Amino acid sequence: MKKNIVSVCGALLFATATMAQDATVTIHASQGKEKIHKEIYGQFAEHLGSCIYGGLWVGENSQIPNINGYRKDVFEALKALKIPVLRWPGGCFADEYHWRDGIGPKSERPSMKNNNWGGTIEDNSFGTHEFLNLCEMLGCEPYISGNVGSGTVEELAKWVEYMTSEEGTPMAKLRKENGREKPWKVKFLGVGNESWVCGGNMRPEYYSDLYRRYSVYCRDYDGNKLYKIASGASDYDYQWTKVLMDRVGNRMDGVSLHYYTVTGWNGSKGAATKFTDDDYYWTLGKCLEIEDVIKRHKAIMDEKDPKGRIGLLVDEWGTWWDEEPGTISGHLYQQNALRDAFVAALSLNVFHRHTDRVRMANIAQIVNVLQSMILTDQKDGGHMVLTPTYHVFKMYTPFQEATYLPTDITTQEMKVRRNWKKAVDEQDKDSYRTLPLVSASAAKTAEGIVVSLTNVSIDKEKEITVNLEGYKAKSVSGQILTAKSVADYNDFENPNRVAPTVFKDAKLKKDALTVKMPARSIVVLSIK
Repeated sequence: MKKNIVSVCGALLFATATMAQDATVTIHASQGKEKIHKEIYGQFAEHLGSCIYGGLWVGENSQIPNINGYRKDVFEALKALKIPVLRWPGGCFADEYHWRDGIGPKSERPSMKNNNWGGTIEDNSFGTHEFLNLCEMLGCEPYISGNVGSGTVEELAKWVEYMTSEEGTPMAKLRKENGREKPWKVKFLGVGNESWVCGGNMRPEYYSDLYRRYSVYCRDYDGNKLYKIASGASDYDYQWTKVLMDRVGNRMDGVSLHYYTVTGWNGSKGAATKFTDDDYYWTLGKCLEIEDVIKRHKAIMDEKDPKGRIGLLVDEWGTWWDEEPGTISGHLYQQNALRDAFVAALSLNVFHRHTDRVRMANIAQIVNVLQSMILTDQKDGGHMVLTPTYHVFKMYTPFQEATYLPTDITTQEMKVRRNWKKAVDEQDKDSYRTLPLVSASAAKTAEGIVVSLTNVSIDKEKEITVNLEGYKAKSVSGQILTAKSVADYNDFENPNRVAPTVFKDAKLKKDALTVKMPARSIVVLSIK
């Protein structure tokens, strides 16, 4: 085999070339055991930039078409996405948010300064009622992130009571006075967020003791059962997970994990739409490193929880690029290219493989922030555009609650630099990771089998043989997401530059499919 060496932002990327451009995927259709939890397709809405105000919410009196204050175009797009769970109000914002400021008549709600994100003044017109009512309208589970950093046990306990108690309590009475007779169903409760940094700069030992205290007083009311989530680690902080498993253990139902695909250099994270081919491959290598991270956290959890009762929740993940030029500093508005769609598809495939422990994932974030589903503006009655990442999530909806099927893949691979901080040394195996040029995931649904295929090669099409071991197929249909360039994106002038189309290059022959995938493409097949 021949190795080609090219430069990547001061690091190295190694491509391994072979003669064949083909790949083989074998799906073991009779070996499925684990369910792909629909919550893996969760979303995240923080009070950050225009995610809430101007994104989800414009108010009842806005000239932008709305449904009770929610942007109509955004609401309808999210409804079509079948969102299973939505996390709110943060993020770092959560540990400075005091829920009583966001209830009652809007004219009487105090304004606040968003100290974490650009110093924006917010009027608290979007609060508990607005969020929980939105979740009801979307048909998704709310995930409340509680204030541990600057709040109190009493404050969070009373918020739970306000949201979920039926009657006879002071908070239930207050909720009814504010117009909501029946309590909401709130399943997921996060006890703090990133407690190791913006949530209080805590040590894991101190946070563990705090969690134990909070978990006692955040009670279950009137049939509402809380799934309590501890504030977990940032990517490679395995010690944090170990301490929580040792000191909290089964007092928590889940523990969070945050992992961002950040590939910057010298203080810059790089542009979302202007990058080299080498940057692209390097980004996908960094994206796939999440699998190693999940495996190591899982191993720590398995020691203390061999039956897998405690879930691992990747409740912040996605790409993080420099803010778009001309946008407000601290609002984290970034564009979203086909490259981001590949990060979404590859990450979701990883979550599928580890669904025995990964019970939820929440991409950051839902509108106008980081790797968002939707971009909006408020000019001339408002415009909306669906991002390439939105289209991946929409194409992948059949995987929700399906049974994961093990797959074997034979494909060309390339080595990409794993961590630019390490010394450049081709012999240092820890400095590089292997990037498969074709990846796949499969699941059994009520209708048949759903298969996702990705060809990350920028310039080589792939002929893929998909063996259906243990399944007799009669028909196949599919969709494809691709573009002229991995840097292509959708904007208000060209909203459909990157959009799915019908895929017709999958041919069924006995117990196998032959799939001709164009370069830089994502395909989802329905096999019946």
